[in-house]
Amino acid sequence: MDDDSRVTRRRVGDAEARRANRGWWDTDADDYQAEHGAFLGDVDFVWCPEGLREADARLLGDVSGRRVLEVGAGAAAGARWLATQGAQPVAFDLSAGMLRHAAEAADRTGVRVPLVQADALALPFADLSFDVACTAFGAIPFVDDSAALLAEVHRVLRPGGRWVFSVTHPMRWIFLDDPGEGGLTAVHSYFDRSPYVEQDETGVATYVEQHRTLGDRIRELVGAGFRLLDLVEPEWPEGHEGVWGQWSPLRGRLFPGTAIFVTEKPAG
Repeated sequence: MDDDSRVTRRRVGDAEARRANRGWWDTDADDYQAEHGAFLGDVDFVWCPEGLREADARLLGDVSGRRVLEVGAGAAAGARWLATQGAQPVAFDLSAGMLRHAAEAADRTGVRVPLVQADALALPFADLSFDVACTAFGAIPFVDDSAALLAEVHRVLRPGGRWVFSVTHPMRWIFLDDPGEGGLTAVHSYFDRSPYVEQDETGVATYVEQHRTLGDRIRELVGAGFRLLDLVEPEWPEGHEGVWGQWSPLRGRLFPGTAIFVTEKPAG
């Protein structure tokens, strides 16, 4: 955490977080795609800055013929890739700016999927309407009540449905967001759940990201009715020299940057 008074750790409710993050992603969408679009691809499913791709990991299982919901889809590259695998995907996001990039990518590639602007805490879909749900760093870190989000995903999934999501590895919250040596020294308590908040000169939040421990995430999943199948911590691959925010070869070779939770809604 730097010393700028506009960066802090404080409690933020869902309404303030929703306003902040919708505004931030709408404003930052162009810069985000300019910086990361080539890495993510137009028709690809990349789980994390380490570069783990669904084409290789197959964490979602066989998606052919299945209705798949991409939660917090951003520019929806993952949903378009799923469509090429025979799935019937729907991509939703809170940000109109990111969905504009999703529409532009559909025009470039000719791969079109339904795009929905929606709040992850109030999914506009019927109960039991999807076979699979997934997100790569979407929605979950940006809401105060992530337990409610998981309950919503559970509601729209059919029994036996898989729910897979990636987030920043919780242990990363111990360190500064520094890809260099400054990011190797622990400065925060792992057990401090106070969100990371960027705010304007009046103290109004402009960006909010939430922290949960590994145990918190597992308890939320179990509480929502999911069964944990796997927890994937991708290793930094040899030859990958890219830097994405606080992700870097230096840090990635020492400790994990991403946690991927592979779960299912029990068939019973």
